[in-house]
Amino acid sequence: MQLTIKQLYQTMYTTMGPQGWWPADSKWEIILGAILVQNTNWRNVVPALTNLKAATAFAPAKIHALNANQLEPLIHSSGFYHNKSKAIAAVFNWLATFDYDLTAIKQARGDRLRHDLLQLRGIGAETADVFRVYIFDVPAFIADNYARRLFTQLGWPSNNYQQLYRQVQLPADFTPAQAQEFHGLIDKFSKSYLQTATAWKQSFLADAHLIPIKKAAQ
Repeated sequence: MQLTIKQLYQTMYTTMGPQGWWPADSKWEIILGAILVQNTNWRNVVPALTNLKAATAFAPAKIHALNANQLEPLIHSSGFYHNKSKAIAAVFNWLATFDYDLTAIKQARGDRLRHDLLQLRGIGAETADVFRVYIFDVPAFIADNYARRLFTQLGWPSNNYQQLYRQVQLPADFTPAQAQEFHGLIDKFSKSYLQTATAWKQSFLADAHLIPIKKAAQ
C-alpha cells in the first residue's frame, strides 16, 4: 500500500494509539531531558532529572542560577556532563533574556526560531527541533535515528538528519499535538518493529511504501 505522510500518521495512530510523548511534567523538564539524553539512553537521564527536580523543582530561574560546580554533579549520570552543563547554561541564559516567556519567544522570533536555537552551545538540529515541537508548539518533523530507520524501510532512505528533515513536509493542517504524537509513534514503532528483520516483516507497515517524494501530496 502507498501512503502519504498524513496517511502514515493516521495508520500509526489508529493502530498504536496515542503515545503521550515527551514524558515530563513541564516544558522546563523537557528542555533538560532533551539536552541530557544526547549521546546516551533515557535510563541514564532519569537519575539526573530526579536530582535536578530535587534541587530546583524545575523552576527556570533556579536552573539558571546553578553554576557548573553545582550542576555537573547533579547530571553526572547522563555522561558528557561537562558539555551538557554548558549547554543547559546556554539555553537558560537565552531563555532568561525573554524572562522565560516561551510565548513571547515564539512570537518575537517566528521563522528565525530554529536558527536561534542552533546558535546555542550544545544544541544541534535534533534538539532544536525537539524544542520547536515540544517547547514552542511548532508542528515540525523530528528526523531522528528512529525516523530515518522507518522512512528507509518505507522507501525514503537518507544519510543523515538534515537530508530526511528536508525531504519530509508535514501536512499543512498538522497541529503541534499531531507533530508530537507523530514523533512518539515513530519512536515506539521503531523500538517495537525495527530491531530485527523478522519483526519488521510482521509489522502492520511491512507492505507499506511512502508515495515518492516528488508525487507526495499532503
